[in-house]
Amino acid sequence: MTDNKDLRAMLAIPPNFFSMSTGLAGLAGVWRLGAKLYELPALIGNGLYWLTSILFAFLVLAFVIKLMVQPRQVWADLAHPVQGPFYALLPVSGMLLAQGFLPTAQPAATLLFFSFFGMALLLGGWMTGQWIAGGLDVDVLHPAYIIPTITSGLVAAEGAARFGSPAMGWMSFGVGVLSFLILYPFILYRLFRSRLPTPLIPTLAILMSPPIVAGNAYFALSNDAADGFAFGLAGGALLMALMQVRFLPIYRRLTFTHGFWAFTFPCAAAATFAIRWLNLLLPENDEALGLGILAGLTLLIGGIAVRSIVSRCQALKQS
Repeated sequence: MTDNKDLRAMLAIPPNFFSMSTGLAGLAGVWRLGAKLYELPALIGNGLYWLTSILFAFLVLAFVIKLMVQPRQVWADLAHPVQGPFYALLPVSGMLLAQGFLPTAQPAATLLFFSFFGMALLLGGWMTGQWIAGGLDVDVLHPAYIIPTITSGLVAAEGAARFGSPAMGWMSFGVGVLSFLILYPFILYRLFRSRLPTPLIPTLAILMSPPIVAGNAYFALSNDAADGFAFGLAGGALLMALMQVRFLPIYRRLTFTHGFWAFTFPCAAAATFAIRWLNLLLPENDEALGLGILAGLTLLIGGIAVRSIVSRCQALKQS
């Protein structure tokens, strides 16, 4: 009975649970950057990468089991207009974690990164074709549609640069930018028409990801060049961040759900981008601001993690 219950629980894990691994990997990356710039303990960032890898391995195991036991359901989920795009968080998480283990396990990290790189490219291409061939209704679009091609392409671009493949990095950067130019206007058009269903409202945070993740990727590809293009991306990131300020009253009215993990990776990417700019523009006076950003991000993601654990414990007591 217990085994069947555990199996059902694993089969019921939705693809947006991978937002936990992307968010925690993003937090680990910011702590890694803090250790480099501000001489913070490297143990914290390394520990977060290991914690995230354990969580990610569990989520991948659950996905593989579902693929073996319910393959038709997985294919149906991939084509689902709401759930489908969240599956792209799997390769995004994998690429982020591979970058985290690059300093200590380069051969294994390289293999993992390019494996997830290929998976992200194939999945993004398939989903884009599916949206066209399946006759996707614009009214079902939501911000998570950014993930399969825009976020995946730009995360892959930064990772490829760090793994010594700038040509593949620029190629991926092109995928992300081109996808942004094509897809982003349709997402905004859908949002202008009507408000998202309540469970999807936290995904509004994903709207700020493209210029921020593109900025991080561009810094990696250009060796931190603060040129005109970088400033242009910073301007776009600032606009997207100010837009999120307007959403704060909407977010405050929400009841906590697992969907709040949608806030984590965009905020982690924004923190990374901001700290990099501070280090470039105010190299002698950036530490206090940088540490403040890191502390705020840690409180945000830590608070979401604690609330998630409490909610899960309450659900187990009621079952």
